[in-house]
Amino acid sequence: MMLPSVDALAAQIPDGALVAMPPDNSLPSVALAKALIRKGARKLRLLGVPVSGFATDILIGAGCVAEVETSAVSLGEAGFAPRFSAALKEGRIRVRDATCPAIHSMLQASEKGVPFMPLRGIIGSDILANRPDWKVVPNPFAENGEDPIVLLPAKQPDFAVFHAAMADSEGNVWLGRRRECATIAHASKAALVTVERVVEGNFLEDERMAPGAINATYITATAIAERGARPSALLDEYGFDGDYIADYARAAKTEEGFRAWLDREVFGGASKVAAE
Repeated sequence: MMLPSVDALAAQIPDGALVAMPPDNSLPSVALAKALIRKGARKLRLLGVPVSGFATDILIGAGCVAEVETSAVSLGEAGFAPRFSAALKEGRIRVRDATCPAIHSMLQASEKGVPFMPLRGIIGSDILANRPDWKVVPNPFAENGEDPIVLLPAKQPDFAVFHAAMADSEGNVWLGRRRECATIAHASKAALVTVERVVEGNFLEDERMAPGAINATYITATAIAERGARPSALLDEYGFDGDYIADYARAAKTEEGFRAWLDREVFGGASKVAAE
């Protein structure tokens, strides 16, 4: 389903929803994050797949987020995510620690329709003490109950949110080489996707395009948002805007600076967000 605007796409997400978002080096929909801020979204639970970045930070700064589950929140070379750090120190958000393999494994369990996924590599780490929903059990195939393994429950987000280069007239979405977004879409109850453009035809009937496409079956709605991943890069279409991130990082060190940035970059000079 093609919607008329990114704001119409954001209207599909209710307060309190669990929203899965890819990292800055993949296909984040910054345009949709900004639309959620304009909408006045509240109490969102964000899942970083597997890490969180710019879009997560601006949503937290705007008071849209109650909880973040991720392996890290960072602006990369621009340093720590300032609004995440401030909210965490002030106790305004809950953080559920995870690891990159754990997040992918939980989504893969949901994608496959199984209740859990086994994982090695985190036994002995402190993270298990803070995740009572992750269970260490004996390997049932090992002799004498040896060889413990961690079982991770399936994770089914309410919404997968990401940006793509294009959709076709049949509703299929083309991701290129960023196949992790396909896992997010498969695992979620719904997928909302911003795209640069819509083209005629059917990607699934083109041998060159089909490997990088997600079937329309898994796409709930799309909307056009030109340069919708900015400041992140989009495949080979446009590059990472380091100056934009650096400007944001400087501004968002303070609440006042972040509000001024938000007024300029999200509301176009007409501020509508009250401090929490």
